[in-house]
Amino acid sequence: MTSTTPSHTSTEIASQPGCWRRAAESLPRYAPALPRRGERVAVTGCGTSWFMAQAYAALRESGGHGVTDAFAASEFPPGRGYDRILAISRSGTTTEVLDLLDRARAAGVPTSAITADPATPVMAVADTVAVLHFADERSVVQTRFATTVLALLRAHLEAEGALPDGVRPLARAVQDAGRAVAAPLAAEVRGAEQFTFLGRGWTYGLALEAGLKMREAAGAWTEAYPAMEYRHGPISITAPGRVAWAFGPLPAGLTEDITRVGGLLVAESGDATADLDPLADLVRAQRLAVAVAEARGFDPDRPRHLTRSVVLRDHPA
Repeated sequence: MTSTTPSHTSTEIASQPGCWRRAAESLPRYAPALPRRGERVAVTGCGTSWFMAQAYAALRESGGHGVTDAFAASEFPPGRGYDRILAISRSGTTTEVLDLLDRARAAGVPTSAITADPATPVMAVADTVAVLHFADERSVVQTRFATTVLALLRAHLEAEGALPDGVRPLARAVQDAGRAVAAPLAAEVRGAEQFTFLGRGWTYGLALEAGLKMREAAGAWTEAYPAMEYRHGPISITAPGRVAWAFGPLPAGLTEDITRVGGLLVAESGDATADLDPLADLVRAQRLAVAVAEARGFDPDRPRHLTRSVVLRDHPA
């Protein structure tokens, strides 16, 4: 029997336009924890936070703000020089993130963190912290915290004077997110057998995150690739009953390639979703993950084998 009460995940997904707006309005409070223009920066996190780090790194560097690399916290290259390390951690308890910040402090590298909870260990190991408490979540699966972090970082880049070509002001993304929350999801998309998410530049991180959401919440068969790499093998998985979902404009000719092999293309089209900001389009993918999970009898608030934070037992106290 299906519950008529919305899941925590669904409620948190729907709250994103307001969270993004609040993050932008509160930028002066959070700015001291964010990278300065010209700094050489490494951004890190685990899981969803890592994918947001990838999106931000591409946005920041392509906008001319300085060299910006993104790493999973467990894969951070030792000895590489940075002016600042920025860690993203919703819980503030993730072992790999805390270990990295400890090492950076010992090496004298300035550190910042963005978290949702001020009562967690990250507050003590990062030099400066931005606490997005209003974007915290009850669900295990991250949605609004991750996108609110990226919204805050986008607003900061915009306030510092430059966004990459083709990236819209955050105010437009907030408007588009409102549309994305309400737009219907086509039955053929909800019922697809397989999903491949595509992106270019900063939207590749969004594609990776969309794939992760579908796997976490729904146990779905998903893949994610840079859009130009799609022809180099991954297109072989596309067929009738399978979806190719693009965040942002597709490379020339790729629409025809997807159509030729019988795939269903989801890309900035449809009366309710035409020309969505890619971050707002991620909201639709989150909603799809919940819809597919519920159709398969899964509880999106309690994904299999996952906890809200990964804390390793052998981590020193």
